[in-house]
Amino acid sequence: MSHELVKQTKNALEFVQKLHFEISYLIKEVEGLLQQEEESFTIGKPSGYGVTARTSTGLEPINVENWMPKTFTVFFVPKSMNDANKGQTVTPITSDLKLLLLHIELTGKDLEEPRVIYGTINNISYKNKDYTKFEKMMWEFSYNTKKIFKTIPNVNYEDGTCSLQGKFNQEKLFSIKSSDDVVKKLVDPMLVLFREI
Repeated sequence: MSHELVKQTKNALEFVQKLHFEISYLIKEVEGLLQQEEESFTIGKPSGYGVTARTSTGLEPINVENWMPKTFTVFFVPKSMNDANKGQTVTPITSDLKLLLLHIELTGKDLEEPRVIYGTINNISYKNKDYTKFEKMMWEFSYNTKKIFKTIPNVNYEDGTCSLQGKFNQEKLFSIKSSDDVVKKLVDPMLVLFREI
């Protein structure tokens, strides 16, 4: 019994780690393809080259639930609209700022299977005038996922901190099986949404 439990634990952790690697490869492939576009998109780096995710190390039950990240978010912006500084980017919030967002959800109460939400954001504003860059807004997508994406395809989100509008689509994560799928199901549709605005 003990030996079987050890084996199952190892298999479960290896599976989750492999899934996380596959997600990182997917994001990097999208990044590479978007860099080749005429807008020369760069990936946003709020705190270095990584995803924005909600995690916890707290021992309270509500925090234990967040020990393993369940969502991963990145954004892409035309190179002309941001600056890189010491491994981070600075994307000023201006009236003409628009960007692409890729949000991956592995699980959720109302989610039947993992999905990728992708699209474009514009009409971004902060109510706190001390916040001047989009990178500070990224936590919203980890903490307010349901509220932001509840009206897909059209998003019109506002809370006490910020507001934004956008157009999004979604795709089943496991339907993306090849590089062709990445182009046809994610990159091309994101570019269409971006260029419509």
